[in-house]
Amino acid sequence: MKINNIAIIALSLLVPLTIQAQKQQKKNAVVKKPPVVVVEEPQEDPRIIEMREATQQIIFIDSVVVAKNDFLSSIRLNPESGTLTTYDQFFRSQEHPDGYVFINEMGNKCYFSDEDDNGRMKLFTCDKLGKEWSEQTPVKEINEGITEANYPFMMTDGTTFYFAAKGNESIGGYDIFVTRYDSDDGQFLKPENIGMPFNSEANDYMYAIDEISNIGYFVTDRRQPAGKVCVYIFIPPTSRRTYNLDTYSEEKIRELSEVRRIASTWGNGKERKQALERLKSINSKTVTQQPKSEMEMIINDQVTYTSVSQFRSPESLPLFQQLTNTKKKLAETQYTLEKSRHYYAKANKEDKNVLRTEILNGEDEILRLTYQVNDLEKRIRNEENRLLNPSK
Repeated sequence: MKINNIAIIALSLLVPLTIQAQKQQKKNAVVKKPPVVVVEEPQEDPRIIEMREATQQIIFIDSVVVAKNDFLSSIRLNPESGTLTTYDQFFRSQEHPDGYVFINEMGNKCYFSDEDDNGRMKLFTCDKLGKEWSEQTPVKEINEGITEANYPFMMTDGTTFYFAAKGNESIGGYDIFVTRYDSDDGQFLKPENIGMPFNSEANDYMYAIDEISNIGYFVTDRRQPAGKVCVYIFIPPTSRRTYNLDTYSEEKIRELSEVRRIASTWGNGKERKQALERLKSINSKTVTQQPKSEMEMIINDQVTYTSVSQFRSPESLPLFQQLTNTKKKLAETQYTLEKSRHYYAKANKEDKNVLRTEILNGEDEILRLTYQVNDLEKRIRNEENRLLNPSK
């Protein structure tokens, strides 16, 4: 009996201990926390940050949302700035409804997009000799390193060329690029991304300038539903100026770089008001998009050419094209120089230093271009007179 009593006492002491151990285990199980999962924030592309900080100051005077396949109707170019059309309209086909063509103001050279051997859109060019267009030639320097290229536009200087492309240098889908034609080497330089506010992580397409009216257009699908694009109308800048990062907040720079609100670019509104008057004048006219083909070239005292088809020497046509482009560049430089001189009188000390350099450079450029015009005219006359008067 004593043994049984001892066993009962021992068991009664063990039970509470077992229950206490179970409670402690439960308590430990409740206190134990799951491992912390660290979620890394996605890092913004450093190219976009750099591009945003270098956003160009542009005055956007207006914008309009249209169907993507009809945006050319909102770009009203003076024929002297060239002609924009679609691939299918120009070549009378139905092969590339998304292909675009630029024809220069003389109507004898065009740039256009077409499929390469791999079925990707690339840029090509051809020339008009008499009434016939030459075989298309790929623009190799531009197409190299680019996945796709489209939406070409050449300035009237025959040198500055804009287009849209996809590739490693693009921050979104299509980005707008600029390159320049080196007449000495006979090829284009390496294209450069023109940056913000014209480019974004969306598709940015056509960039075109009406130099006669001093009005620019660019097309983008940022913040637009499928099948729609926004055509922004802006004042082409005479020089590249960026926003002062010490003056504008980071959020304001972001707003300007993305063109969220065009009114933020108007400043005191004077330049916009003048541009709206020019735009109103353009829209009130029926602008017929046809290439200008009239010309006049004095060969000698008895002979004056009025058509490029009259050139006899195969060397004369490219020389005349170069002459035309040089004359336009000379006129543009003279106009810019006069504006710089006008602004200089009213500018502050800091701006005067910048303008003084621009004026000196402009004067040197005018001398160089004038010499080039005289030299080209002489070479053309010599070529033609050699064939007109072979005995001399």
